[in-house]
Amino acid sequence: MPSETLWEIAKAEVEKRGSMGNEGDGVEIGERSVFFIGSKNGGKTTIILRCLDRDEPPKPTLALEYTYGRRAKGHNTPKHIAHFWELGGGTSLLDLITIPITSDTLRTFSVVLVLDLSKPNDLWPTMENLLQVTKSHIDKVIMKLGKTNSKAASEMRQKIWSNLQKDHPDRELIDPFPIPLVIIGSKYDIFQDFDSEKRKIICKTLRFVAHYYGASLTFTSKSEALLLKIRGVINQLAFGIDKSKSICVDQNKPLFITAGLDSLSQIGSPSVPDNDIGKLNARSPMELWKKVYEKFFPPKSIHTLKDIKDPARDPQYAESEVDEMRIQKDQELEQYKRNSSKSWKQIEFDS
Repeated sequence: MPSETLWEIAKAEVEKRGSMGNEGDGVEIGERSVFFIGSKNGGKTTIILRCLDRDEPPKPTLALEYTYGRRAKGHNTPKHIAHFWELGGGTSLLDLITIPITSDTLRTFSVVLVLDLSKPNDLWPTMENLLQVTKSHIDKVIMKLGKTNSKAASEMRQKIWSNLQKDHPDRELIDPFPIPLVIIGSKYDIFQDFDSEKRKIICKTLRFVAHYYGASLTFTSKSEALLLKIRGVINQLAFGIDKSKSICVDQNKPLFITAGLDSLSQIGSPSVPDNDIGKLNARSPMELWKKVYEKFFPPKSIHTLKDIKDPARDPQYAESEVDEMRIQKDQELEQYKRNSSKSWKQIEFDS
């Protein structure tokens, strides 16, 4: 007869599962969260619906939206829950990034950055703004977590290096994102018709950014084959499905590079003559790539890049009957304000 009590056996099993879950191999974590951010109208909702096998037309995301999915890893195994968050509005609603990322969710949290390849001039500012704000908030949450659970915070800092082999030549040259990050280039069907040199610059730049942040990089479009690949990547984040080891770095094909499989030597230097690099006065590799990229694809002015803050005035939500009523009510409000002002002046005069 075994000497352990039922309680001791159960306790040992829980500890065993806990130790397995800390190895970063996607084993038995009950709930995970995936946060989609990126270009406005870039296809985030379409990707989420495809991953959840929902056959419904995507609707514009107003602000911050939430949905969830359940999936079992195998027969007679408990279903895992994945929480999907999506930030709408491109870079206009950065304040909402702090809502889903908390100390309670962070250890099972991933970020998916979707960039519209058909709009290369918006690509860098969109990517930079979203990643900077997200990273800054995550760093604060980890620091706060460290005050109450230093072990968990330390494990998170160590885990971000798990995708890179210990003998990788770039270990000292990159700065991994604090939580798992996937960068998706959408609308590849439009991008593939770009001039060859433009495609080369965009591909090399995104490869550098993804490698620098320890992220996976993949391109997609409405093609069923590409959507299936994306589904596999998202399923790995959401449900712990095994990670793909395939790789495609050919700029004439949709890129597919799993985190840790690229290198700076394979990516090469920015697309600028060597004697011009020194003239750019870059203080870091990231700033150098930014200046070179913006030389070819200058960002739009701040006025055209800035999204409309008021959804009621956004043309994508236009509805003639509602808009006409809104105009009528606005006019009535202005008339009311004028009448009220006259009334107060009359009172002051009479007194």
